[in-house]
Amino acid sequence: MNAESLYKKLLENLHSKLKSGTFELAGLAMGGAWIAERLAEDLKLPHFGVINVAFHRDDYAEKGMTALRTASTMSTQLPFDVNGANIILIDDVLLTGRTVRAALNELFDFGRPAQVELMVLADRGKRELPITANFVGEVIQVPDQQILVLEKDATGKFSFVLEERES
Repeated sequence: MNAESLYKKLLENLHSKLKSGTFELAGLAMGGAWIAERLAEDLKLPHFGVINVAFHRDDYAEKGMTALRTASTMSTQLPFDVNGANIILIDDVLLTGRTVRAALNELFDFGRPAQVELMVLADRGKRELPITANFVGEVIQVPDQQILVLEKDATGKFSFVLEERES
């Protein structure tokens, strides 16, 4: 699974979508925001948004200080009017759908978009909620005990790393 080639696939999809209308990009902190930032740059869009889901997570009590640190390092910033906007929500990996649910809750705190579509680099396919991505780089099979983590190097190139899930 080559994260760079998956990124290029998503970029091509958005290039085509740009011809049919306007949209706003909003990436989930951290990995989704990295992707949104690079997409906005490559598509020459004026801006992109960042959504931090820390305070809307259903496991906030378990995450505790980790959630607070994430919220302070990459807070929600939406440099566009959410009301009536067509928004493409971007995340690196889709698994259960719970993070996307939290992102939608955060997004709707800022207004009511006309439409929200979901774009992900990798879809692991183990849904707990009825959430499906509109744009998928690739459906990937990863053992349940592992986590797929997106990394970004100094040049901005993406790669995936497999890590063991904490018990």
